[in-house]
Amino acid sequence: MKIDKKLIKELKDYLEEFGLSEIEYQDGDKKIKVGRNLASNSNLTAHKPGLTKTKGEESGTKIISPIIGTAYLAPEPGGKKFVEVGQKIKKGQTIMIVEAMKTMNHVPSTSDGEVKKILVQDGQAVEFGQTLILLK
Repeated sequence: MKIDKKLIKELKDYLEEFGLSEIEYQDGDKKIKVGRNLASNSNLTAHKPGLTKTKGEESGTKIISPIIGTAYLAPEPGGKKFVEVGQKIKKGQTIMIVEAMKTMNHVPSTSDGEVKKILVQDGQAVEFGQTLILLK
C-alpha cells in the first residue's frame, strides 16, 4: 500500500485549522487517521483525570474523561444506560465507556454522589480532561 503523504499533510492542516485533536478519513477500504497531542501546546493546561470541584455557575463534583475517544452511555446500542440523572452512584461504579483505538475503556466514578447532569451525548467524541458527568 502506498502512503498518500499529500492527504496526510492536508488532514494535519485541518487539525490545526479547526483545533481538533484527531481526524479520520475513509475512502473505500483505505482509512487514514491523523492525530496530535493538544497537551503539548503551551497555551493549554493539563487536567488530572478524576474529580475536581467546579466554580461559578455549575457547582458540584466533576468526573472528567481520562482519555480521548468516543463516549458511550450504555454497554451496547439500545441497552440500558450505565447511569441516569438523579441516580445515586458509588465510587468505582462504571459511568460510561470511552472507546479509543477500538478499545472499550470503562470510566469509573471517582466519588460517591448523585448524578446531577450528564454532559455528553451517546456517541460523542470527548477530549482528555473534558467533564463527562456532574455530581451533587
